[in-house]
Amino acid sequence: MTNPTQRWTPARDFIGYADAPPPARWPDRARVAVQIVINYEEGSEYNNADGDARTELGLAEAPGGRVPAGQRDMAFESMYEYGSRVGFWRLLQVLRERGVPATVFGCAVALERNPRVAEAIATAGFDVCCHGYRWEEVFRMSAEQERERMALAIASITRTMGSRPQGWYCRYGASENTRRLLVEEGGFLYDSDAYNDELPYWVEVDAKPHLVVPYTMDANDGKFASPSGFGTPFDFENYLKATFDRLYEEGEHTPRLMSVGLHPRITGRPARAQALAAFLDHVRQHERVWLCRRIDVAQHWLREHPFGT
Repeated sequence: MTNPTQRWTPARDFIGYADAPPPARWPDRARVAVQIVINYEEGSEYNNADGDARTELGLAEAPGGRVPAGQRDMAFESMYEYGSRVGFWRLLQVLRERGVPATVFGCAVALERNPRVAEAIATAGFDVCCHGYRWEEVFRMSAEQERERMALAIASITRTMGSRPQGWYCRYGASENTRRLLVEEGGFLYDSDAYNDELPYWVEVDAKPHLVVPYTMDANDGKFASPSGFGTPFDFENYLKATFDRLYEEGEHTPRLMSVGLHPRITGRPARAQALAAFLDHVRQHERVWLCRRIDVAQHWLREHPFGT
């Protein structure tokens, strides 16, 4: 039996595919696979009302930390509630009008607390990649604590959505134990806890193959909450368009994956949703594009590039 305190420490790979990436062979000879992610976290963030020792401080319209410790930050709570009450529905409308699928990085407790959102996700045909039991940092946990939270998350999402999650993505970053625990659990097809490539790739964990579908921090609306990030919706729109245009040009010979990270409380705001709509309209003007879910990318890679090939 695996020692619960044991850490799986992967060797760092600075080379990857280098100058010889595999042919992605996306459907219909697509030059770019565009994958939209909605991070649904509202209601699962740190909060004194839930008995947490701290209140969430980040990734909202204004920085937290103004309210004395131990008290609820009512203003900050309401900024998060905007995402579940309004923002999610606006994003859904933008995507639905353009026939664009998406993956939801869903925190289990957030989905539990908003069955209307969970139902809409299922109706839209979006897949849910587990974003943890709550929006919490697993690198602060012991291996045993992380294993327990993972089991809670899987059981919760299975109840809420009707099927278990096949993908995993931590808040900000994995712990040294996360990937080993995912492989140990045995039901995950992939994880997205990496930002180091534009194509999926295989790793070995305890002598078992495991697929990684990398995510992004650059084409991500979280940069609106960073002093050095996006200042206006036009910054976001132009950055997404420039990223897509470059990948589309390169994709004639080297097709890749473009991930776009969204949060309902951020891009769900009117001006930013308009920027997202303009980006998607730009993408729709190009023929050789695969608009897909993250589970589609993982399944495609399993078929076209199985481990060891």
